[in-house]
Amino acid sequence: MLLGASLVGVLLFSKLVLKLPWTQVGFSLLFLYLGSGGWRFVRIFVKTIRRDIFGGMVLFKVKSKVRRYLREQRTVPILFASTVQRHPDKTALIFEGTDTHWTFRQLDDYSSSVANFLQARGLASGDVAALFMENRNEFVGLWLGMAKLGVEAALINTNLRRDALRHCLTTSQARVLIFGSEMAPAIFEIQGSLDPSLSLFCSGPWEPSTVPASTEHLDPLLEEAPKHLPSRPNKGFTDKLFYIYTSGTTGLPKAAIVVHSRYYRMAALVYYGFRMRPDDIVYDCLPLYHSAGNIVGMGQCLLHGMTVVIRKKFSASRFWDDCIKYNCTIVQYIGELCRYLLNQPPREAEHQHRVRMALGNGLRQSIWTDFSSRFHIPQVAEFYGATECNCSLGNFDSQVGACGFNSRILSFVYPIRLVRVNEDTMELIRGPDGVCLPCQPGEPGQLVGRIIQQDPLRRFDGYLNQGASNKKIAKDVFQKGDQAYLTGDVLVMDELGYLYFRDRTGDTFRWKGENVSTTEVEGTLSRLLAMADVAVYGVEVPGTEGRAGMAAVASSASDCDLGHFAQLLEKELPLYARPIFLRFLPELHKTGTFKLQKTELRKEGFDPAVVKDPLFYLDARKGHYVPLDQEAYTRIQAGEEKL
Repeated sequence: MLLGASLVGVLLFSKLVLKLPWTQVGFSLLFLYLGSGGWRFVRIFVKTIRRDIFGGMVLFKVKSKVRRYLREQRTVPILFASTVQRHPDKTALIFEGTDTHWTFRQLDDYSSSVANFLQARGLASGDVAALFMENRNEFVGLWLGMAKLGVEAALINTNLRRDALRHCLTTSQARVLIFGSEMAPAIFEIQGSLDPSLSLFCSGPWEPSTVPASTEHLDPLLEEAPKHLPSRPNKGFTDKLFYIYTSGTTGLPKAAIVVHSRYYRMAALVYYGFRMRPDDIVYDCLPLYHSAGNIVGMGQCLLHGMTVVIRKKFSASRFWDDCIKYNCTIVQYIGELCRYLLNQPPREAEHQHRVRMALGNGLRQSIWTDFSSRFHIPQVAEFYGATECNCSLGNFDSQVGACGFNSRILSFVYPIRLVRVNEDTMELIRGPDGVCLPCQPGEPGQLVGRIIQQDPLRRFDGYLNQGASNKKIAKDVFQKGDQAYLTGDVLVMDELGYLYFRDRTGDTFRWKGENVSTTEVEGTLSRLLAMADVAVYGVEVPGTEGRAGMAAVASSASDCDLGHFAQLLEKELPLYARPIFLRFLPELHKTGTFKLQKTELRKEGFDPAVVKDPLFYLDARKGHYVPLDQEAYTRIQAGEEKL
């Protein structure tokens, strides 16, 4: 503001008082602008203008299509019908487990038989059907068939059991449950508490003794069902498509609402932003009950006509063999998957594939370059975005470590922002006017996205539970009277507008007056410990401020030279970031999307009476880790041990 006023003042003085020619006035303004720091803007402009123009074009293209589809009330099944019409006999899906190939016509026929069957059983638009099945072609055909009828699919996480599984079925209010035969034991466990009106259907190998008595075998029923397209339901572009459940790392899973426009937006931004091609072949080994596998990956098949190879579960040892066998050009990753691949011994198959792009989110900066160079992958297409969020990001030019960007020149075009938060409570910090304070480059803050419900790109559809939805909304964020979606994630932006994931709110903790980023520490420790799984979290210690760092390592304590490890940490991490406590255990519990679950680890802390795994603590006097027994624990609790 001050710089602008100064430039106007110089302009008026030079022209009206000194009566200088316009050429001299222009040079005067330029020298003043550059001399007062304007050169930074020029530098940012030169370095980012191509990136920003491309990103703007992608956003404009997707927004134009969204407006058109909104006007025409398109839905995912209608868009899929256009894909089928373009190339009915092209391979749509390949299931690696049985090498089953489905063309677009076959997928269309199967999904139509699903719609007609469910309609014959009394289901109608607006009803809910639960789907509990491992990855395979039928999974896609089943929820797509439900969508053709206007039935909303509740996609249940296949790792859920008992209370969590029962909770998801109950809260979805499903009238029908379709489960794979491989999930029969989980259903059998809770059959007594299921609603008697819930219709049960099993797909896959049929063994009546392993399923509840009322269960019907779905496969022969679908073979007999008509394959014509059912009448179009009363559904539009912003109506519900299906529900995806959160990972449940902090409680019971919540059902996030996915509408047709959200499905399209997420798939299209990735397709155009990362320059995908219709002839690409995607390797999708991520769970189809999750948005990364079923929207970002499968959306390229249904909406853009790409072939997708489905694998039941990720296998590090078979990954590159599958890519070679099916000529895959794009592979999907999430969470720690890339580290698992790096941890495999080198093989010839790593260099014989045709993969040109790795698409996903959660690739740690510490292994980014190693991953792309070892496996000869030219493009790492990292993105950021939860199922329910309205502020997705994309790293369109493969900036190492970044999960996306926002223009520093035209930031208003895409209304997202990093806002300041209290470092201890993670509450939003507001100015005197009550509006949230934006972060400066290099300053970590929570990512937020302005909510505009009338705009399909900016709307927030929330969860089935309205209370859970309300917790993700804040008011007076960009300006008075507005609303914004709270991601719950801490990111940091550099001078050029690239955004880097720092931590999830609640994961960051303070020790010795400094913020400790668990993501960064986990990456460093994993690299030092031969790519082992590592979970870092803060634990309370009586008489100290903040929380002491603790690392749970999925490895045997005997495999680690703790003296050498402590020396390496001195070189790699600042004093406040070095974990005070170590816990060695056989494995770390992860969600189906490879996110580490820390809630129980935090609760158990470092008490040897509770934790039966080997425990160690950093002895400040000796400078290395020593065993943590009950006697040492008592000294620490009494404040007699310096940490």
